[in-house]
Amino acid sequence: MTALTMTAFAANYVLNRAGVATAGMSPLDFGVVRLVSGAVALAVIVAWQGRGFALGGSGRVIAVGSLLAYIFGFSVAYRGLDAGLGALLLFGVVQITMFGGALLAREDVPLNRWVGAAVATTGLVWLLWPGETTLAPWGAAGAMAVAGVGWGVYSLQGRLERDATQATAMNFCLAAPVALIAWLFWGGGAMPATGVALAIVSGVITSGLGYALWYAILPDLGAARAGVAQLSVPVIAMAGGMVFLAEPMTWTFVGAAGLVIAGVLISMRRSV
Repeated sequence: MTALTMTAFAANYVLNRAGVATAGMSPLDFGVVRLVSGAVALAVIVAWQGRGFALGGSGRVIAVGSLLAYIFGFSVAYRGLDAGLGALLLFGVVQITMFGGALLAREDVPLNRWVGAAVATTGLVWLLWPGETTLAPWGAAGAMAVAGVGWGVYSLQGRLERDATQATAMNFCLAAPVALIAWLFWGGGAMPATGVALAIVSGVITSGLGYALWYAILPDLGAARAGVAQLSVPVIAMAGGMVFLAEPMTWTFVGAAGLVIAGVLISMRRSV
């Protein structure tokens, strides 16, 4: 289930890149369509299953705010980043946020988690080292850092949810109106059919259903393992960029990807 969730997350980056950079949709428009379509799909699922809708108090405010920070920071950043590099920057920040959350919550973080994180991070540094990969523009990198903190907080909050599908549906349903208000003031750009279709696929499948699955498995993973597991997403996303967006493959990518995957596998082992 973790591997399936990471693949869904990686698909989001490729879909966002294709919708914004290739199809010509604005980041705000893409993010709004993504959120609204995900909210509609999840609301239908929750209503059909008879789960009911619950606001969830202050925890819901944190989840919705962090989801909005992630969605729009992510969309804006991808105007200046390719699929792989953007994901690398994002999950570097996510890992720091989630390890920090684990330590603040006094979660047990055994040695293999730290070793796995170190090995995987070494792979990321190798891939991003100047001369091997073009450094990101400051504005795009800053937006992605905001997105990374947002996603880290969103994930940490997910460990406290009892009903993953209901919680994800409420997060999307409450975030969507805020996104629509923002769109009324600052959106209204071109809405190409291809971009809209990509945003809907991202919203319904790889975001809505993918996030619900993420909330379902988070309590078993814990913050530290969840943070390291997500370092596999940049590798999958970069591979997707190579396959679907014609981005070049290098031996640096091959070697760094090997380190990242090795680090994730080390970290995912249960401590004894």
